[in-house]
Amino acid sequence: MNLNNLTRIDLNLLVILQVLLEENSVTRAASRLNVSPSALSKSLTRLRNSLEDPLFTRTAHGLKPTAHALQLKEKLPQLLQSLHQLTLAPSFDPISSDRHFSISMVESAYATLLPYYIGPLLTQAPNVRLNAFGWMKNSMQDLQKGTVDFGITGRDLAEGNSLQLGKLPDGIKCTTLFTDQQICLVHEHHPILKRVEQGDWNLESYLEQQHVQVRCEGNEWWALDYYLAAQNKQRNIMSTLPDFYGAASVCAYSDLIFTLPSSFVPHAQKLYPLKQIPLPFDFFPMAYVLLWHERNSDEPGHKWIREMICNSVEKAIRD
Repeated sequence: MNLNNLTRIDLNLLVILQVLLEENSVTRAASRLNVSPSALSKSLTRLRNSLEDPLFTRTAHGLKPTAHALQLKEKLPQLLQSLHQLTLAPSFDPISSDRHFSISMVESAYATLLPYYIGPLLTQAPNVRLNAFGWMKNSMQDLQKGTVDFGITGRDLAEGNSLQLGKLPDGIKCTTLFTDQQICLVHEHHPILKRVEQGDWNLESYLEQQHVQVRCEGNEWWALDYYLAAQNKQRNIMSTLPDFYGAASVCAYSDLIFTLPSSFVPHAQKLYPLKQIPLPFDFFPMAYVLLWHERNSDEPGHKWIREMICNSVEKAIRD
């Protein structure tokens, strides 16, 4: 495309050409456009000079389009419709939209959050496509670059339950979907259960146990491990797995303790005979957060998806 050529023509003249092609009369076209016939004749002269074609010849029955004008007549309506769309404010109609969106999610959010919003989303936007990916080390960068539209991940809450927004990269916005806390899972005959009943369940007895861990964003340690390390303490992690269901399975068939967000516990207990026990020391809670780039904050489609996810999760948590 040679953009310099476009500067030779006033795009308003294309509207005039379309009306002339429809009316085949300068007088009728001038009336429709609310201009004088002489003004329209001057515009027609400019069109002829810009397009280097006479465009019309006069006959007893009005204007007759040239061959080039007839070719333009086939293309102009679609071109003008496209130009019209460019002038409209951005909008999003979920019923008719066939747009594609993408979201990166931490593995626990698939079971915990996805069921809450995927049904309402597909019902209200039946042709919208939502592609989900696992949350990885580079997911934040993908949000910044625009290769992913949304992210759902866990973020630790500092003292006072305030989200550590300062740690988010430039341009990344977020909203909290819900807060959660860490809890422990063991199999139903685990010897630690008796000690819990006897009140012998504290930080020391927790650290005496062997643990199974889920690798998160490629990291072997969670915030809990860094919290303990600051006190010169460390869990005895015997097995590290890539997913929560795998860790729940190991927990069900061994004496390893699985520490995890409490919202995932019901999903693990549906599959395995596991008992939950509290984390035996104070540890700050976490939040599941929805992330997006600020460039999309006011874009109607992105805004609709965000509101759909937030409202659906809020309703499910409330109910």
